[in-house]
Amino acid sequence: MENRETNRRDDFLLAMYNQMWGNIDRHILVIWQSVGALLGAFAVLALIEKNVLPVDLACSIMVVICAWVAAHVIDANYWFTRNLVIIINIERQFLLSKDLQDIHPYFRDHRRPTLDHLVVQAWLAASVFFLIAGWHFFTRVAPGFASPWGNFEFSRALPYVVALIAAVLLFSFKRKQKKSYERLLHDSPGISLEPELKHRTATPAVHGP
Repeated sequence: MENRETNRRDDFLLAMYNQMWGNIDRHILVIWQSVGALLGAFAVLALIEKNVLPVDLACSIMVVICAWVAAHVIDANYWFTRNLVIIINIERQFLLSKDLQDIHPYFRDHRRPTLDHLVVQAWLAASVFFLIAGWHFFTRVAPGFASPWGNFEFSRALPYVVALIAAVLLFSFKRKQKKSYERLLHDSPGISLEPELKHRTATPAVHGP
C-alpha cells in the first residue's frame, strides 16, 4: 500500500513538473505574440500621413503599446521564475546532493527574477519607446520652446503624460509580482541540500544550461 501511494505521488509530481514547463512555453509564446503586435503597431504611424490620426494621439497610442509589451515581459519573467521555483522543488524530491556533480548543478539554488532570455523583448519595447518619444519631442515639443505660453497645446504633452502614468503602473505591477515571488520562495523553499554544497559558490546558479 505504501509503495502504491509513493508511486501515485511520484506520478503526480512528474505530471506537475511537465505542466510547469508547459506553462513556461505558453508564456514565452505570448511574449513573442506581443512583440508581433508591437511591430504591427507601426501601422499607426502610417495613419498620420493620411491625416486619420493626429500625431500626438498616434504617439500616445504607441507609448501605450510599448507599456503593454513591457507589462507582458514583467509578467512572463516572474511567471517563469515562479515556475522554476516549483520545478526545482520537484527536482529536489528525486535528486540527491551528489547529483549536483553527477547530473547538473541547477537545482542547487533558486533562480533570481532577472530578465535573461526576455531581455531582447524588453530592449525592443524600450527602443521603440525612446525612438517615438525622441522623434515626437524634436518635431513637436522642441520647436515650441520659442513660442509664447499662450500658444501652448496640451495635446503635445499627451504622450509624456501617458508615459508617466504607464511608468507608475508598471512599477506598481512589478512590485506586486516581486512580492508574489518572494512569498512563494518563503512559503515553499523546498528540501534543503547539504550546507557545504549550498555555500560552495557565492553566486546563485541560473536554472538551465
